[in-house]
Amino acid sequence: MHGALTGQWIPRVIFGWDPLWVSGAVFVVTYAVIISERINRAIVALLGAGLMIFSGVLNQQAAVRGVDFNTLGLLAGMMVIVAITRRCGVFQYVAIWSAKKVRAEPWGILLMFSLVTAFFSAFLDNVTTVLLIAPVTLLITEELKVNPYPYLFSEILFSNIGGTATLIGDPPNIMIGSAAHLNFMDFVVNLAPIVLVIMVATLVPIYVIYGRRLHATEEARGRVMHFDEREAITDTRLLKQSLFVLALVILGFMLAHVLRVEPATIAMFGASLLLLLDNWPRKAEEQSRQVHRAFGEVEWVTIFFFVGLFIVVAGIDRSGILKILAHHVLDLTGDSLPVTAMAVMWVSAIASSIVDNIPFVATMIPLVKNMGPTFGGPDALLPLWWALALGACLGGNGTIIGASANLIVAGFSERAGHPIRFVPFLLQAFPLMLFSVAIASLYLYLRYLS
Repeated sequence: MHGALTGQWIPRVIFGWDPLWVSGAVFVVTYAVIISERINRAIVALLGAGLMIFSGVLNQQAAVRGVDFNTLGLLAGMMVIVAITRRCGVFQYVAIWSAKKVRAEPWGILLMFSLVTAFFSAFLDNVTTVLLIAPVTLLITEELKVNPYPYLFSEILFSNIGGTATLIGDPPNIMIGSAAHLNFMDFVVNLAPIVLVIMVATLVPIYVIYGRRLHATEEARGRVMHFDEREAITDTRLLKQSLFVLALVILGFMLAHVLRVEPATIAMFGASLLLLLDNWPRKAEEQSRQVHRAFGEVEWVTIFFFVGLFIVVAGIDRSGILKILAHHVLDLTGDSLPVTAMAVMWVSAIASSIVDNIPFVATMIPLVKNMGPTFGGPDALLPLWWALALGACLGGNGTIIGASANLIVAGFSERAGHPIRFVPFLLQAFPLMLFSVAIASLYLYLRYLS
C-alpha cells in the first residue's frame, strides 16, 4: 500500500468493513471502558490504539503522526522538575508560612491555602499541587481541631480554577495549546484575567457556606503559630537550584514565541538542567539512584494513556467521523460563531464533570479544527479554543470524579477519616461550577464575540 511510503494512509480495514463504523466502534468501546474505571485507563487506551492499527483504520506511521509529542514532552519535563523540586520542602514551607501570616485564623488559612493552591496549580499542575498541599492542610486542621472538609473542598475548586489560567496548569490546556499553536503568554493574556475574577467570585459563596462557621481556640491557634516553616526546608542548595531552573523555565515559556521553540523543548531542557545541577557533585552510583528516582516519579501511566488516546482519536479523525460531527454541530448552531462557542463551553463543562476532561478534550480538538473552513480559518477559531479550555478546566469542579486532582484530595481525606461523599460534594460543587462557567461565558461573549 503506497500510504506507508507517502504518508497518505488510506484505510484498508479487515474484511472490507466500513472504516467509519470500525473506528467508531473501537472509540465507543474504549471510552466506555475508561469511564467504567474497571480497567486501568492506560491499558484501555493502548489496547484501543492497537485495535485501530490491527483493524486497518491506521497504519503504524499514521498512528505515530497522531501522537502529540509536544504535549508528552511538556508533561514529562514538568513532572521531572516537580519531582526534584518537591524534595527540598519548598511547598510545605509556603503552606506553613501562609497559615502563620494570617495568625492561624481558620478562615484566613482557608483563604490563603486556596490562593496558594491556585497559584501553584497555574505554574506546576493541579495534580501535583494537591499532592503537596493536602497533607499539610490535614496536619494544620488537626492542630486547629477544625473540620478539614471546607479546606479540602476549596482546594479542589481552586486547583482546577488556577490550572485554567496557563498553558501548563492543566493537561487539557497543554493539549489545546499544542494543537492550536498557542503559547504560554497567549493563555495568560486571554484566560488569566477571567480566572482572577472567578477566584474572587467563588470565595464569596465559600465564605457564606463555611467561613462564618470556622472557629478555633487560642490554644489551638498557638500550636500552629509555633510551627517552624524553616524546618520544612530539607535541602537549601536544592531549593536554590530548583527555584533558579523554575524561573528559567517560566521565562522560557513566556519568550517561546520569540525564541521559536516549543514548550516541550523548554520543559525538557529545564528538567535536564535541574538533573545536572542536582547530580553534578555526586558519585556515579548515587547519580544513577537519583536519576532513577526522578524518572520513577514521572506519571508514566498518564503519559502512556495520552499515547493510546491520541492514536484512538487519530483513528476516528482519519475515518471522517469528526468531520461529520463538526458539520452536525454547525447545522445545530446555524454556523454562528457565538452560538457555537457557547455550545462548546457548556457541553465541555457538563461533560468534564461526568468524565475525565482529558479524553473529552482529545476528541474535541480535531472536531474544532474541522470547523475552521466554516469560520474563516485557524485564526477565527480562537474563541472556540478559549471556550473549550474554560469549559473543560472549570467543568472539572462539578463532581468529585471530574478531575484527577479531585480524586487525589478525596483519597487523602478518606485516609484521614473524613471521607468526601459523591452526592454532598455534587450538591455544593456543581452549582459553583455552573456559576463560574456563567461568568466565563459573559467574559467570552464580551471580549471575543460581541
